[in-house]
Amino acid sequence: MLDRQESAEIALMTEIATLYYVEGETQEAIAQRLDMSRIKVGRLIKRAHAVGIVDVRVRHHPSVSADIEKALIERFGIKRALIALDHTDPERQRSEVASLVADHLTRQLSDGSVVAVGMGRNVGAVADNVFTDNSYKCSFVCAIGGSLKAGEYMNPDHICRRLAAKFGGDSETLYAPALVQHPELRQQLLENSTVRQTLDRARRADMALIGVGDMSEDSNMVRMGWFSPQEIAEARLLGTVGDMMGYDFIDIHGQTSQTKMQGRVIGLTIGDLARIPDVIAIASERTKAAGILGALRTGVIDTLATSSANALTVLSLDDATRKKEQP
Repeated sequence: MLDRQESAEIALMTEIATLYYVEGETQEAIAQRLDMSRIKVGRLIKRAHAVGIVDVRVRHHPSVSADIEKALIERFGIKRALIALDHTDPERQRSEVASLVADHLTRQLSDGSVVAVGMGRNVGAVADNVFTDNSYKCSFVCAIGGSLKAGEYMNPDHICRRLAAKFGGDSETLYAPALVQHPELRQQLLENSTVRQTLDRARRADMALIGVGDMSEDSNMVRMGWFSPQEIAEARLLGTVGDMMGYDFIDIHGQTSQTKMQGRVIGLTIGDLARIPDVIAIASERTKAAGILGALRTGVIDTLATSSANALTVLSLDDATRKKEQP
């Protein structure tokens, strides 16, 4: 619990930040109004940023990203593209992309909405970037099982709970592991009534939040111990460029990749996603351009959220691969 001095300082920082960012007062005017030095006002504004009282977001002017968005929509038949500014800091980049998705959710959600939720850092970051006073009687349903090695932040169950807390809705856990050793065991679990009930609800979702994975040795799948670097390397040799939600490995043409890693994850498939009205694919890392292109070519993505650099690379890569395929 905060003591009286800390509470007073937070109240002062909040007042100063409101005057500066909301009312448009200058630091000099605020200093005179509150009978303090301009240096102290500046210091308190800076501290307000550090402790999270102020959340400043820079957005593209519509004219900057409009051409990129239009090109993506026309090229791949998606409904919309959410393009974030480029940042060299990976965490900052992830946050910028996630905030666009969070804003999209805020606009699209209504009472009765159901959102199927995948796994991963990019999906998890969406919950951290929700800033709204709106409350909906909506549901967030796990679209993939859980994994102890993923940790709370990346597990769909915890992401669902955080989203539900931010939007005032409820969450539903998928009581199954994300990964099993054999396709036969996967099939048995899919036939379990508890697992089937949750996945059936996820299949009927209005929206889905999914990540797009790459085939690098630093991918989530390797770090979680799902697959070895050798298995990833072998998959790359077979033409695999990425995955959707940790399964359904795909090549650059959006076709299923014939790898031994296929068919071991408990969750929605590409076929299931195709029936969801708004499948939102989120990818912030610069290593994921080929995976994003493959995901877009599956035809199941409705909304793409990524960085400006990724979007331009995807368009260039699409041009290059199409030209290469032409006789």
